[in-house]
Amino acid sequence: MADRLSAGQQRDVDPDAGSASRGRAIEVHGLTKHYGPHEAVRGIRFSVERGTVYGLIGPNGAGKTTTLRMLVDIIRPSSGTMRVLGVDPRRGGPALRRRIGYLPGDLRLSTRMRGRALLDHFARISGPVAPGAIDALAERFDLDLDRPVRALSKGNRQKLGIVQAFMHEPELIVLDEPTGGLDPLMQREFIDLVREARDRGQTLLLSSHVLSEIQQAADRVAVLSAGRLVAEGDVESLRLASIRRLRATIAGTTADAVGGTLGSISELRDLTLTPGGEARDPVRVAATIDGPVDPVIKALARHLVVDLTVEEPDLEESVLSLYGDEGRQGQETSLGTGSRFIRRPRHAGDGHAGPRRSGDTEGGPQ
Repeated sequence: MADRLSAGQQRDVDPDAGSASRGRAIEVHGLTKHYGPHEAVRGIRFSVERGTVYGLIGPNGAGKTTTLRMLVDIIRPSSGTMRVLGVDPRRGGPALRRRIGYLPGDLRLSTRMRGRALLDHFARISGPVAPGAIDALAERFDLDLDRPVRALSKGNRQKLGIVQAFMHEPELIVLDEPTGGLDPLMQREFIDLVREARDRGQTLLLSSHVLSEIQQAADRVAVLSAGRLVAEGDVESLRLASIRRLRATIAGTTADAVGGTLGSISELRDLTLTPGGEARDPVRVAATIDGPVDPVIKALARHLVVDLTVEEPDLEESVLSLYGDEGRQGQETSLGTGSRFIRRPRHAGDGHAGPRRSGDTEGGPQ
């Protein structure tokens, strides 16, 4: 199995493990990884408290997988220091690896073995597995362990990977894009499994580019963009969920009237109005909501709304919208207790220039 933590060559456990902070499962300082001229991870730093769920979130290519692989010693950093369960992972060897459950993001399983035989093999590597634990997990995920692994669908192979990461109840579980290939019902089951593990005192580090997954599972979040950590804090303080894309169609009025209603709402920005071809044709509205939805909905309700869509933008749009291009510069500033941000999010009132009609430039009508 690709990226599976195996016993490998025997190495001694770090003799300084006892000096590590007792409350932290992971400590990272100045971690950098180069691939030739490309800098995949750029001097990041964060820590994960024991008994918590910590999320790494960011667009594809942000450096999440590279970071996780360094933490489990699949690849080595170019510079920086790490402590995992009090041990430098480069020196921890099999003794450390048995304390970790790991699910790679590029899980590739093509063996002729049946699922149960494969999990029994992993159990001999990872350490003791409680009687019945494998079957209980398989039942939760509706996974048939008697089928050959290579005959399983992508979703069922992902379930097999989840079972092997959790089955021995390790102190630390590292999960790279864990819900890929799972249907919504199984995704909810996975979130329940994560919460149960945390309640038992286990520590979980998971990466995702799906914001809702992190919102449901994580206690704290680090946002990565272009290899840099651009923000860290609890899910609420990062405010990623406050960004939404609005589209509406309003009938029986004019673009000027709609603009007069919506133009002063501080939660709206990038407001664009597209009038119909005739005077009373419907007006199309497009905007970004940065904050509570309620004031926007109440303002729209003053008109005849014939169509309304409010949706979550993709994660990259949310990150860049809130933290801007300076997120790529790695200049951290403090904002709130226990949180770190690159810059304060931009609000609609900052330089707000009112609504634009479709076809207008930033400076006004052409």
